[in-house]
Amino acid sequence: MTELRRIADWDDAYSNGAHIPGGDAYPARWAERAAAFRTELGVAGRAELDLPYGEGDRELYDLFRPEGAVKGTVVFVHGGYWMAFDKARWSHLAAGPLAQGWAVAMPSYTLCPETRIAGITRQMARAVEVIAGAEAGPLRLTGHSAGGHLVSRLVCADAPLSDDVRARVEHVVSISGLHDLRPLLNTRMNATLRLDEAEAAAESPALLRPQPGIGITCWVGAAERPEFVRQTELLANIWLGLGAATGLRLAAGRHHFDVIDDLADPDSDLVAALLGF
Repeated sequence: MTELRRIADWDDAYSNGAHIPGGDAYPARWAERAAAFRTELGVAGRAELDLPYGEGDRELYDLFRPEGAVKGTVVFVHGGYWMAFDKARWSHLAAGPLAQGWAVAMPSYTLCPETRIAGITRQMARAVEVIAGAEAGPLRLTGHSAGGHLVSRLVCADAPLSDDVRARVEHVVSISGLHDLRPLLNTRMNATLRLDEAEAAAESPALLRPQPGIGITCWVGAAERPEFVRQTELLANIWLGLGAATGLRLAAGRHHFDVIDDLADPDSDLVAALLGF
């Protein structure tokens, strides 16, 4: 008889730090590396910090420029369950695309419960529009966890992007993204997210149609929580059936907190997937 599976503890299913050895130390480590990176590029004249894309206190982005000619711009959207962190903790992850000749923009966004996830989607669309207006060339979008959700959401057919900007988005990499938000209704964090059934469905890329012609790589650590692996496989499977060019990668030995490290390595498979080389 086939064994049946069921999730009994939704909070544990979506908890990462408790299942990663030394998980509590990662945020401080990210902040230290990011601050050193910003200082280094600031001294070199290659960092523009706190550029506005809107009028809100957190509607700001940092832009890092490569040496020499710019091939295009990568937009990286941070995670934190739409409730935590900002752009300043991830600056060092720009190193990989920069070394390959791409500029990197990193926006912050208003956090829940001050706004809702649908509001963050609109903010990120506005950020990409402003970044695209300031920087020439193709665009690549990537994000981690909640950021993976947001960049995937921006290439859904109903995303609030202009046709001109939409046409410049050549590829998306969702890293450990959350693509079906309905399970989060069962978690304690929903007291902050304030999702209801309608918004969870409307903001779930796996329940929406992809933008025609888009390519997306769904990337997740093989050692992540089963729900993050399932969420990653889900979008790759569904969007493949809806005509999108999809890729799926389970990164061997990587968990939710170190799966993004390879963005800092210009020769990594993750950077290659993002930039297409």
